Amino acid sequence: MEVRLQKLIAGTGLASRRKAEALISAGRVTVNGRVMTELGTKVDPDRDHVKVDGKHLSSVQPYVYLLLNKPKYVMSTLDDPGGRPTVKDFLRGVKVRVFPVGRLDFDSEGLMLLTNNGGLAQSLLHPRYHVPKTYRIKVKGVLTDGEIRELEHGVKLDDGMTSPAQVKKVKKVEQNSWLEMTIHEGRKHQVKRMLDTVGHPVLKLIRVKMGTLVLGDLEPGEYRF
Repeated sequence: MEVRLQKLIAGTGLASRRKAEALISAGRVTVNGRVMTELGTKVDPDRDHVKVDGKHLSSVQPYVYLLLNKPKYVMSTLDDPGGRPTVKDFLRGVKVRVFPVGRLDFDSEGLMLLTNNGGLAQSLLHPRYHVPKTYRIKVKGVLTDGEIRELEHGVKLDDGMTSPAQVKKVKKVEQNSWLEMTIHEGRKHQVKRMLDTVGHPVLKLIRVKMGTLVLGDLEPGEYRF
């Protein structure tokens, strides 16, 4: 079965899809001895001989799915120009190249999915599918029933109204309180911005669920397949 050349390269774990495209454009990829620079070229892995920088591609890697409990003050990327810790630092023992599906803020923690299945990642992140994400949140003060109803109906942010959310109180701690909140969108800093809007800044944020995936008893920095 024919596949796009950049997809084949990415599937071996050699490079991301974007970096594979850059390799092709730079003339570093050959198919049956001919340099291929056109993106979207289709090849048959069982019939065509593909080389990158003169070396044959290794076999396509199997799909891998990891659930990681990202610690606080860790970047949800594989590298960081500023030298801060990244999720890659916690993937010791994982021999297949995986990438994060979505992001968590540097100072947030909790469930992150990592995979080498680009098609699944795109589906999970696409607004069309509205994959629910649930967070356990410590906020300043205690929300009133009216403020909870406001969040549940949607609040106005600078980039438009949010979709309805599910919110429930979990417990009160001195002057602050814990909530559980489920949203179906993926705007930048969305949960923090929504709670700022009703006057309750976020003090701590942990993602505990994404779709049917549950963080469970994973300790910060631990992962499971």
